[in-house]
Amino acid sequence: MAEHTSSSITIEAAPADVMGVIADFARYPDWTGEVKEAEVLKTDDQGRAEQVRLVMDAGAIKDDQVLGYTWTGEHEVSWTLVKSQMLRSLDGSYILKPAGAGSTEVTYQLTVDVKIPMLGMIKRKAEKVIIDRALAGLKKRVESGK
Repeated sequence: MAEHTSSSITIEAAPADVMGVIADFARYPDWTGEVKEAEVLKTDDQGRAEQVRLVMDAGAIKDDQVLGYTWTGEHEVSWTLVKSQMLRSLDGSYILKPAGAGSTEVTYQLTVDVKIPMLGMIKRKAEKVIIDRALAGLKKRVESGK
């Protein structure tokens, strides 16, 4: 089993508000530094994204990828790589837990395998940077209410 990287943050908002921002893929370029374009390709019978095309620019790594999403209840979403130019695999998830007083603890877990050779330590560091930026952007986006 591949190693994964995870991190958590507390956001001053209800889980439904946090998940609303996570599920709004069209707005990802507004709050995620790496996502330049996001397009929902397929939705489920509840209107939630099942496949999303993302154009990424994370400095040294630029990619056009399609991710498949699975929604578990109201507080969890996970994704896996469908296709990519740069990645061999990508698995991630957001898990939301009510943290009292209208707050939500958000845990982001990510496992990435690139097609180019890369030391495990460097890969974990890259995953950590991606996770920390995403959580900080999510917190700012949700708490600003925009």
